[in-house]
Amino acid sequence: MSAIVSDLSDPPVDADSPDSVVGVEGTDHITIEGTSVEDTVEFYRDILGMPLVLRQPNLDRSELTHLYFDTGDGRLLTAFVSDERESTDDPEPDRGDVHHVAYRIDHRRVGEIREGLREAGYPADEYDRGAFHALYTEDNNGLTVELVADKFAIPDDRRGEVLARAHARRVDDGAEFVASKHMRAALDDLGIDAEERDIGTAAAGRDYGG
Repeated sequence: MSAIVSDLSDPPVDADSPDSVVGVEGTDHITIEGTSVEDTVEFYRDILGMPLVLRQPNLDRSELTHLYFDTGDGRLLTAFVSDERESTDDPEPDRGDVHHVAYRIDHRRVGEIREGLREAGYPADEYDRGAFHALYTEDNNGLTVELVADKFAIPDDRRGEVLARAHARRVDDGAEFVASKHMRAALDDLGIDAEERDIGTAAAGRDYGG
């Protein structure tokens, strides 16, 4: 692992963007390990007031369902859930833990960032997640960090609405996962003129139908 700054014993505190390998553009989403669908939706939707905008099988762990909640500012909270898990006041491993943190990156720099991470000694796995493109790496403690490049230039205040419509399109299509075609259809349905970005192709984690 190489350091970008030679002396980190007394780092400066300021609001200037530092020289860095990645250059994140904001928090994209946080993912938690949840319990049952019912309990998770009850708390985050019915108690906290977050709309449930997408529900589909988990792309990597087929035994889990992946729920997406709109936190209200275009950022998302997502949860890996299973009805095999019971809620408890005494947290257990894989229940209530933060699974990973996701940050947005410049879609034009995906390849550059991927190679920069590897050159700096960090892993960088690339996937097409249907609604967006992502790189996965790990921090110094092994926490998974996802770097999200949006496929479409969707305004933050319309993001949840677009995902919800893409979900409806996925269901109507009989598809297991949201794909780019469902995002395009959702944007068209909502009359949103959002640039589609050419990011490239990558594996999905599991086959979601293209």
